[in-house]
Amino acid sequence: MFQLEVLLPYILLLIFPVVLFFLTKPTNKNISIPKSYPLIGSYLSYRNNLHRRIQWLSDIIQISPSATFQLDGALGKRQIITGNPSTVQHILKNQFSNYQKGTSFTTTLSDFLGTGIFNTDGQNWKFQRQVASHEFNTKSIRNFVEHIVDTELTSRLIPILYLSTQTNQILDFQDILQRFTFDNICKIAFGFDPEYLTPSTNRTRFALAYEDAMEISCKRFRLPLPIIWKIKRYFNIGSEKRLKEAVTEVREFAKNIVREKKRELEETSSLQTEDMLSRFLSSGHSEEEFVTDMVISFILAGKDTTSGALTWFFWLLWKNPRVEEEIVKEVSKKSESLVYDEVKEMVYTHAALSESMRLYPPVPMDTKEAVKDDVLPDGRFVKKGTIVTYHVYAMGRMKSLWGDDWAEFRPERWLERDVVNGKWVFVGRDLYSYPVFQAGPRVCLGKEMAFMQMKRIVAGIVGKFKVVPEGNKDEHPGFISFLTSQMEGGFPVTIQKKFP
Repeated sequence: MFQLEVLLPYILLLIFPVVLFFLTKPTNKNISIPKSYPLIGSYLSYRNNLHRRIQWLSDIIQISPSATFQLDGALGKRQIITGNPSTVQHILKNQFSNYQKGTSFTTTLSDFLGTGIFNTDGQNWKFQRQVASHEFNTKSIRNFVEHIVDTELTSRLIPILYLSTQTNQILDFQDILQRFTFDNICKIAFGFDPEYLTPSTNRTRFALAYEDAMEISCKRFRLPLPIIWKIKRYFNIGSEKRLKEAVTEVREFAKNIVREKKRELEETSSLQTEDMLSRFLSSGHSEEEFVTDMVISFILAGKDTTSGALTWFFWLLWKNPRVEEEIVKEVSKKSESLVYDEVKEMVYTHAALSESMRLYPPVPMDTKEAVKDDVLPDGRFVKKGTIVTYHVYAMGRMKSLWGDDWAEFRPERWLERDVVNGKWVFVGRDLYSYPVFQAGPRVCLGKEMAFMQMKRIVAGIVGKFKVVPEGNKDEHPGFISFLTSQMEGGFPVTIQKKFP
């Protein structure tokens, strides 16, 4: 039996090109639910659209009854993909206990994320969430905005942007934002300043290793059978060899943060720091591997999601100067160094960020695994072990949820005028129709902190600078995702001063 499992992936790989030649023709024009064939399921169609996977799946959801369809994998593997708010509520809230991360997901990412909060279920998840929740109270967010973000903005980011206006240097703004948010998450969560945002464009070994680890880990999901990457890992060859090297670099970086924090705590008679890492280490769960997993997961949460959202936001601002003008007007009414309450009152900017993430969500898809048999609200049967994916990117493009003008970047769809004073009032949407921050028991703890950080960054930039994309300005950048979304190839820009 084991020999068959070992040989079968290679047999399939040998016949795929032949079958591909006769059965599939690449096309972006005719959208249909992919056909399923014996043994290989719909893998040929999936493989044929890997270069546009997110958009392809989104297109299929738009034409599917109840915005839900089944994608068959090799050897009977099933995945249900949905954009139906009722189904999203069903799996994220009503039947939360039945839809977990599951062994398929956690095993695939275990080398990179271990048992960190985004790769675990049950009591381990509950404990990490409980300890982390203290990081997101009003006092912590106020300190984060007024001290950590403000310092990073005024002492590091703004000087870099000013310098680039004088030299006409092309910056990868996506990389700049990743560096900014990386410094911030390390300072607020771990009490550690990596000082990654510098005028130098040289990338650290950790940053390169981190990206490799995330990309290779995610590409495991795209293989027809997990046995393929497991064999490569066993023999330490190809991408799995690179993954092992990258993960070693990432984990050593995270372990050094943990060890330094332990040393600091041992040298103090009482807990003087209020960061999340100190609380974890003081909770009795100080095992190095466990805490290291936690550190890596929170770097992922704080660095990549926020920077990804801001990358697309600044691209959309350039495409929509009317919206940029409205944000500039709002910012001009605030003080130079915005305090917490002023940032919180940036209603139009909040709406613009919400609208940007509707179109380009930081996490475009999320998956759960059914613990036992179930029936979805539309009557679809879900067998135990089936993967159920809710497609956030697709949901932001559904006419049924956003109207005929869904493709328009229009922050006003999130706003209403106060009948008394005429000011804008933000009107949020149902979390199950807009699950950008998840929903239910696993809803993102850092939602408010993320919004406050993004609004403070926007306020610090739009009044002084214009971010201008380089290259072919009429070409839409590629939207890709490895756990979190990115702009393919980076976001090369020049920075222009608005006022001399």
